[in-house]
Amino acid sequence: MNSWEPKIIAFLCNWCSYGAADLAGVSRLQYPVNIRVIRVPCSGRINPKFILAAFRHGADGVWVSGCHPGDCHYIEGNYYARRKFAVLKHLLEHTGLEPGRLHFSWISSAEASKFAETAREVVEAVRAVGPARHFIKTKPMWDDIETPLQAACQAEVG
Repeated sequence: MNSWEPKIIAFLCNWCSYGAADLAGVSRLQYPVNIRVIRVPCSGRINPKFILAAFRHGADGVWVSGCHPGDCHYIEGNYYARRKFAVLKHLLEHTGLEPGRLHFSWISSAEASKFAETAREVVEAVRAVGPARHFIKTKPMWDDIETPLQAACQAEVG
C-alpha cells in the first residue's frame, strides 16, 4: 500500500479564491488536506520565483488561483498573472517538469464547491505524476535543469 501523499502549495488571491476556500471550510465541504495555502493580495502579485522556490524546496505541486478575468479587485492583476504564468508553465515543461505539477484556476469567493472540486482535481493530478523527489532522482538530466532553474530564480521576472 502506497502511503505517499503529495504536498501542494496553493497561492490564493485574498479577495476571491481565498474567500472560496474559507466558504468551503465554513460550509463543511470536503477537499483533500494536501494543500498548504499561502494567501496573497492578488494573483498578479505572485512572482514566478515563488513558484520556482516552492518546487526547489520540495513541493510536489503548485496551484495558483485568483479572481475571474475581469473581476480583479486590482483592475488588471489577473490579466498580468494569466500572461506571466502561461510563459512560466511552458518554461517549466521545457526544463522537464511534468505538466501535471503546476495548476492555475479562476475561482470567485462565492464558488466554494468549485474550490473544493478544483482542489480534488489538483491533488489527483499531482498524485498521478508521483513524488517530485522521485522525479528528480530518476531524471538523469536533472543536474542540467537545476542550473536553469537556479538562474530563473535569481533573475528578475516582472
